[in-house]
Order: sequence, then structure tokens, then C-alpha cells
Amino acid sequence: MTQNNNPTSGEDSLIARYFKPLATDPGAFNLDDDAAALKAAGEDIVVTTDAIVEGVHFLPDDPPDTLARKALRVNLSDIAAKGAVPSGFVLTLALRQADEAWLKPFAEALGEDAAHFGCPLLGGDTVSTPGPLMISVTAFGRVPEGRMVHRSGAHPGDRVVVTGTIGDAALGLDVLRSGLVAETLVGDPVAREMLASRYRVPQPRNALARIVRAHASAAMDVSDGLAGDLTKLCAASRVTAVIDVQSIPLSQAAAGLLARKVIGIETLLAGGDDYEILCAVPGHRMDAFTREARQAGVAMTAIGGVIAGHSPPSFLDAQGRELALQRLSYSHF
Repeated sequence: MTQNNNPTSGEDSLIARYFKPLATDPGAFNLDDDAAALKAAGEDIVVTTDAIVEGVHFLPDDPPDTLARKALRVNLSDIAAKGAVPSGFVLTLALRQADEAWLKPFAEALGEDAAHFGCPLLGGDTVSTPGPLMISVTAFGRVPEGRMVHRSGAHPGDRVVVTGTIGDAALGLDVLRSGLVAETLVGDPVAREMLASRYRVPQPRNALARIVRAHASAAMDVSDGLAGDLTKLCAASRVTAVIDVQSIPLSQAAAGLLARKVIGIETLLAGGDDYEILCAVPGHRMDAFTREARQAGVAMTAIGGVIAGHSPPSFLDAQGRELALQRLSYSHF
């Protein structure tokens, strides 16, 4: 995403008009160069990338401002789970056409989020495509040297903790597709809008980054589904876990649908797109973790514990019986 001072192509004009104002970091060189520069003084640079694709991660009629926010925020969620502070991002857009009615709200929302989360645009690329719209973000964060929180540090005795509520985004997708959830909530527009918003516009927990770094032994964000992502964390840490399903935090809407048997618990555990933080916290750090998370304004819930073993995590119902989950997470393949 580079352009000179005398734009001579449609791409250059597009970049100058919509994205140059977002490149506020000195290391972006005003988008006048072929690369950006990040300086690290006693810090590690954390790098993550995620793409969202039309028909896979968002619907063709989703508003462009929500796409901008989702594309950046799913990456910010990864940065937060590593205990890092955002530094900037690069953007790749694959567009069928340069449509001002789409680009203007997209760029405005992207700029608002970049400013809000302290994550300026550093560069990128714009290309044309005959296929589905694709938005790819690579985000950079900073963390004190050697302090990035990995998936692989959980130990027996740690508590398993998750932020926010689980399963809302999967239900929101059903609402937007006019499925059974939408039909059931036809008389509750507030619940339908809340669920759709959770799918379209994630809430990355960057306010917890320093707290996760200070107290968690392992962490990752919940992107593909709580059950599957916990399985990944346990595998990386060479441990397993026991989860009390009754303790998993649910929104009022999700809990109501579950109680009415409109959905099963597997829908919530494996649906994906939650973008909450899942972490293992040593028992002696739980009080401080809970207190500091509350001060940061982020709800967190202990849902189980880490134990020795190599089997997949166990999810126990109210009677202590292990649930047989047929599906753990969303998978592209």
C-alpha cells in the first residue's frame, strides 16, 4: 500500500484518499515507501495475521464499517491474549471494484478503531479480484523482552479462566441467516441485535493485556470455539483440563435459548467467533487477576482447572457426567 506524491493510477488515488490519513505512525513514512519500520528497544515485536473472506467470515450484505472493525479486531484479540500492546497493522484489500459508497465508511470505521486501540495503519496492498471480497490484516504488538504469553505454559493446579460470554457470535450468525434462533427471538429485537453485533463486531480484550502478562501462565483467544481452543492450549502445554459446563458464562439470550432447548450446549462451545481470552492462571494469582480484571472493566469467569494428563479436556454437566461433544470447533477444512 504505497503511493507517491503524484498519484497516477486508480490504486494510488484510492490509497491517498482513504488510507493515507490513517497512517499516523512515523514508521509508516506517510505511505510513501515500500515498507514500514517498527523500532524495538528492550521489547519483542509480536506478529499475528488473520484474513476475513466474504461468505466465510462475513455475509455479502454486512455493512462495510462492521467489516473494517472485525478485520482489525480479530487480530487485536490475538495481540491481547499474548499480553502485548498494539503497535500498528498492515492491510491487504482484495476488491471487486473501487466503490466509494463502500470504501468511505470502511476507511472511517477502520480509522476510528485504529485510533481507539492505538494501532495505526503502517502500509499494505490493494488488489482487484473477480472473486469474493477479502480483507487481511497483519497486526504488530510490543511486549517486554521474553514476556509474551504462550499457549504452552499451563500447569496442573492452574485455573481455567475465560472473559466475557461464550457462544453469542455463533447465535448472531444464525440470526443474520434468518435461522431458528432468529425465528425464536422474533419478538425480542434487542436480543437479536445484541447477538448479531457480537458476530459482526468483536470486542477484543486489549484492556487485559498487561494483566494477562502479569498473571497468566498460558493464554490464547477464543476464535474457533471454546472447546477446540482449550484443547489446543492443553495440547501445547502437555496437560488436560476439567471444565464445569454450568460455570461457562453465557449471555441472557444464550442461556434462554439453551433452557428452551432451541440450541444445544455444543453450539455454544464449538461455534467460534467469540474473540474472548482463554487463559490458565495459577491459583495463588487468581485473586489479583480477578481484582485487576474487574478494575479494567472486563468480566472474567473461572470455569475449571488444569490437571495432569494428555487426553482432551473433559466437559462435565451439572451431574458431573462428561459430555460427548461431536464437534469441538469451527474448521476451514
